[in-house]
Amino acid sequence: MELKKNPQANVGRNSSLYFAIGLALMLFLTNFAINYKTYDKAAIDIGQIDMDAELEEEIPITEQLQTPPPPPPPPAAPEVIQVVEDEKEVKETIIESTESDQKQKIVKVEAVKVVEVEEDIDVPFAVIENVPVFPGCEGGNNDAKRDCMSKKISDFVNKKFNTELASELGLSGRQRINVIFKIDKTGAITGIRARAPHPGLEKEAERVISMLPKMQPGKQRGKPVNVPYSLPIVFQVQD
Repeated sequence: MELKKNPQANVGRNSSLYFAIGLALMLFLTNFAINYKTYDKAAIDIGQIDMDAELEEEIPITEQLQTPPPPPPPPAAPEVIQVVEDEKEVKETIIESTESDQKQKIVKVEAVKVVEVEEDIDVPFAVIENVPVFPGCEGGNNDAKRDCMSKKISDFVNKKFNTELASELGLSGRQRINVIFKIDKTGAITGIRARAPHPGLEKEAERVISMLPKMQPGKQRGKPVNVPYSLPIVFQVQD
C-alpha cells in the first residue's frame, strides 16, 4: 500500500523553536500590557502660556513733569563807594622796644616777704588730738577732759533751758532739739544752728548755747582749730 504523506513534511521537527518564539512573544506582550499606562487629558493639562497675550499687554505711558527752574535772584544793587577827603593828619604810633641794652642800669628788686595765711580747719570733737577745755575740766588726760566737757555742757543746758516754753507753745509729749555749734580757735561759741518741732524751741536753744562760757580752744598738731560740736536736747512736756 502506498503512503500519501510526504516523509519530508515533518511538522513536529521545529516545534520547540516555534514554542520558544511564541513564548518570548507572549512574554513581551504581557510585559508591555502590564507597564502600559494611560492618563486623562484633563490631568496632564498643566497650562500653557499665551505669549501673544503677554505681548499685546498695553503699558501705560507716564508723563514726566518737568518743574520749571526758580526765577533768578534780582540783580544786586551796585555798591556806592563814597569817597571821603582825608583832611586830618594821622600821627603814627611808635612802639618803643622793651629790651634793655648794656648802658641801662639794672634795678635791684628787694626780697618779697610771703605772709602765710592760716586756714580755718574744722576738726571733729571725737578725733581731735587736744579737745577744748571747759572751765573746771583742766585736769586729767584727753578722754577725761572730753567726758568732763560733755557733762558740764549738759548740766548747763538743763539749768538754763526753759522747759515750760513747750507747753506755752501748745506742744505735748517728747520734744527733741538738735543743736550744732563750733568752738573756734579763740574758744568762743560760734555758728549756732538749731532744729526743733517749733521755731520757738529753736530760738530758746540758740539762746542757751550762746550763754556757754569761753573755753580753751582745741588743738590739732599744736595749733588751735575750730571744733564742731553736736548736742541733742530732749525733754518731756508735762500735760
